[in-house]
Amino acid sequence: MTRERWEAHYSGRARAYWTEQRTAALTGGKHLAILPGEAPALLRALGLLDKDGALPPDRARKFFQINHLVRLIEMPMTALHAVHETVKVIDAGCGRSYLTLLLAHCAKQRGQRIEILGVDRDPTLIEECRRRTALAELDDVVRFEARAVDQLEPGEVHAVVALHACDTATCDAIALGVAARASLIAVAPCCQAELARSWSELAGTTGGLAPVWKAPHLRREIAAHITDAMRMTLLRAAGYRVSAAEFAGEHTKKNTLLRAERGEVDHAARDEYDALVASTGGRGLRLAERLR
Repeated sequence: MTRERWEAHYSGRARAYWTEQRTAALTGGKHLAILPGEAPALLRALGLLDKDGALPPDRARKFFQINHLVRLIEMPMTALHAVHETVKVIDAGCGRSYLTLLLAHCAKQRGQRIEILGVDRDPTLIEECRRRTALAELDDVVRFEARAVDQLEPGEVHAVVALHACDTATCDAIALGVAARASLIAVAPCCQAELARSWSELAGTTGGLAPVWKAPHLRREIAAHITDAMRMTLLRAAGYRVSAAEFAGEHTKKNTLLRAERGEVDHAARDEYDALVASTGGRGLRLAERLR
């Protein structure tokens, strides 16, 4: 079966499955950027829909998560399209390319020009991303490279995004965006362990956070939030307006989006970062030196 015949056959089956009642039950009245009955081939390429067009419960979490994330960066992306003829995006640590393909799909549906580069260390994963992209017919605007984000020479970039890039990979994405003077940096951190590792070395010492340092679970959980606060402060010092927002909180614990848009340098932010480091044990992030 040709790609065109497959899409027509599958889309017809999925649209028949997604009746008005089923769609309403899925969305619960929420406005979603991508609906199964409207973009079945894309969602099938992403591995979210079954052969009959159904969305299994275990995949619904990812479906809602990426929909919500797209909504949170929709406004700044629209602003970029208003300024640039072609918006250039890097998806740093693209993983299985969920966000990459959704951004490309949304732009094409609106008649907006976009070029997206997805980057990940795993060559096997990159090949899977390329397969998905061809299946979704988005390979005219999306390409992939198997390499480390911190080795990338970005060139002209308007936005850097990263969905659940693990540990310091999120810092790599931030550093890349700042170096490229990207107008938008949007990252959803995952498994922030750098600060927790440093705090573990303080477990036998005394200090205001000693009860946290010697409790592994609390150390990991609190270090993750302090890490994000440090990242936000460093981004402000680099000339960005930064916000932290929860996305799809009922579907995952890794649900914080840091959204940074280029603005004015906050000259007090470095002092705030240093004070935060000092008050939490004197251990900071390597990102601080990279952005100094």
